[in-house]
Amino acid sequence: MNKLQYTSSESLGQLATEGVVTVKRLKAAGVSNSRITVRCRPGGPWRRLLPGVVLLTNGEPTRRQRLRALMARFGPDCVITGVDALRAHGADLAEPLSTQLLVKPNRRALPDELTVMQRTTHLPEPVLVDGLPYAPITRAIVDATRREHEQEPINRLVSQCLYWGLCTVDELLAELETGNQRGTSGIRAALRNLDLSAGTYLSGLAKRLLRAAPLPSASWDVTICDTRGKPIALADAWWDRVGLAWMVTPGAPGVRPDGHLAHLNLLAAGVTVVRSTYEQVTESPETVVRELVRAFTTASARDRPKVQGLRRLRVDDAA
Repeated sequence: MNKLQYTSSESLGQLATEGVVTVKRLKAAGVSNSRITVRCRPGGPWRRLLPGVVLLTNGEPTRRQRLRALMARFGPDCVITGVDALRAHGADLAEPLSTQLLVKPNRRALPDELTVMQRTTHLPEPVLVDGLPYAPITRAIVDATRREHEQEPINRLVSQCLYWGLCTVDELLAELETGNQRGTSGIRAALRNLDLSAGTYLSGLAKRLLRAAPLPSASWDVTICDTRGKPIALADAWWDRVGLAWMVTPGAPGVRPDGHLAHLNLLAAGVTVVRSTYEQVTESPETVVRELVRAFTTASARDRPKVQGLRRLRVDDAA
């Protein structure tokens, strides 16, 4: 008698991870090959994602279900890299058409048409994000740029990762020196031409610092306006609930690139303001964090100023 008669849909669902399960596990639970084939036919309740991997619904798989299927297909010695890894690490990038996988050189299984498999003797220690193994940020950036043949997309990718503080230039250079040199001319050119005084790079340093600070999340690049909507000043980081602005500049604290002392307008509106230079961010980050925490405490004890923050898209942010 077929064991499937005693196996409910609920119990089969428990075998799956996010709806994805291997044929091997289904057979171990008593589901026969013929039953799997019938259920995976067009119009059936399941669908076959990859050889030996089944989705226990008949809808289009989500990106995570596809990644789960790849992990089930190629096993534990497999690391997701490229754009999928960068998205997992927090980069706001469009979903790629294909998935890049890093595998050991002796891997023999062939990928499908939507998977790019890179065999490597330098398989990185994966970073687990929601149960899936991803390449570290710097390795993922390098691997993603290997697939690009035009310089402009490489420049945009590098700029965005630096802007959001996912890594530093030094960390990328270290990855390039220790890793495979093949296909790295584009990213090397992007780093050579990078203006280290530009907002793209400097904003990334500030975001990295704030990510580790004991503070709530801030909004970035916000135009502070009065109650009529008239702009007052631009804050690099803004805590709307308490009315705290952080202004970070390459030069003297509080002096914006256009030369105006914009922080005075914020102070006049009752906004609590912290002003830092990028030199302070890089050389004395602990001091900057302590100042931000004190300012947040002070702002929390005050009545919130009658201002509003509007998200402003900078040129650097468009990368």
